[in-house]
Amino acid sequence: MHAFLRVTLPLAAVNFLNQASRAVLAVIGPLLAVEFALSASDLGLLAAVFFVAYAATQLPVGIALDMFGARRVQSVLALTAGIGFVLCAMADGVLMLGFGRFITGIGIAAGLMAMLKANTQWFPKARVAAMTGSGVFIGALGGMMATLPLQSVLPLVGWRGGFAILAVLSCGIAAWIWFSLDDAPPGHVRPPKRGLLAEVKAFGPIFRDPYFLRFVPAIVVLSGLNFVYQGLWAGPWLRDVAGLGDGARAVVLFAYAGGMAAGSLGTGQAASFFQARGFSPMLVPCIGMGLQITLQAMLILAPPSGIVALCVVWFCFAVAGSSGPSGYAAVGQRFGAEYAGRVATAINGSMLVLVFTLQYAIGAILDLWPTTQAGGWDAAGYGWAMGGTLVLQAATIFWAWRANSMLPGSRA
Repeated sequence: MHAFLRVTLPLAAVNFLNQASRAVLAVIGPLLAVEFALSASDLGLLAAVFFVAYAATQLPVGIALDMFGARRVQSVLALTAGIGFVLCAMADGVLMLGFGRFITGIGIAAGLMAMLKANTQWFPKARVAAMTGSGVFIGALGGMMATLPLQSVLPLVGWRGGFAILAVLSCGIAAWIWFSLDDAPPGHVRPPKRGLLAEVKAFGPIFRDPYFLRFVPAIVVLSGLNFVYQGLWAGPWLRDVAGLGDGARAVVLFAYAGGMAAGSLGTGQAASFFQARGFSPMLVPCIGMGLQITLQAMLILAPPSGIVALCVVWFCFAVAGSSGPSGYAAVGQRFGAEYAGRVATAINGSMLVLVFTLQYAIGAILDLWPTTQAGGWDAAGYGWAMGGTLVLQAATIFWAWRANSMLPGSRA
């Protein structure tokens, strides 16, 4: 418990910022679209800029975590996120807002990976998924804060004030990490320095590993769809397909974020429970994939009506997607602790490239139909867009099944 409070909890606070900065556009996106006259593809691009920076930073961050440790890397990055939030709060146009989102994406880029790196060092192998899930649960509270609570204070502080609050939190978290963490556990022996080129080359065996090649595409889609929908498109879907107003939409998004929190804690604990009893560490993520693809089919073919039903469906969708970090931990265990940062960022970087692509592609699909009289987008466009993500997920699940016999050494 002491290690959790001193190590995992401060790092989870950065994931709190991560989740809040991802979810905030789902609430304020319609406001920004009106204020800056944004089309659906413009709004998708604004959301995607955040993930471009996030993705581009992954591999350098993985090297930095393995070379310098979570304490120093995360303290600097949390301050960087604070600068990004300040820029967003001061934005006088969409270009400055996009630049602020870009800087924020750099600042929160190591949120999950630093926690995975530290947990791999400080906890037994069978406890890593549970500790990581507990930390992601704390982080998911940031997603909850950026929904109904944010909606309730927007009349008081405006969307600029929301970004200012996140900037203050970033600076406080940077100081907390610096004074709470140690660079490494007692008795830890740092691997010998090999030079930057050798550190970069260490990614090669990771990307060629059969287990990595088999499961990572499905893990990437599983986690990425939560980024895509919670980060932006669930909010407009609830407005244009479900017909919800601002208040009701915030309630469903709050339930979505609650599913992220509950799922992160529950799936992490379940993965550790089953692994300790001899089951594959990929069992829980595979169950999450099955649930997520089923829910997408439901949202396309028979969208629920009523706020309670919508809360239940999107809550379950979030729970399914939140099993993704258990997949990160499962793949990371195939490598030594000294590579934990790089393995996590290799997966996350791949996932964020997908998120960037889908954020923009969904907006482009929606723009194929005329906007509605209310300024939203046609429900048919959402059906086609979600159908595309369903087909993509089905393809990665099929690949994981087929790769079991196609790739040598890939059996779970």
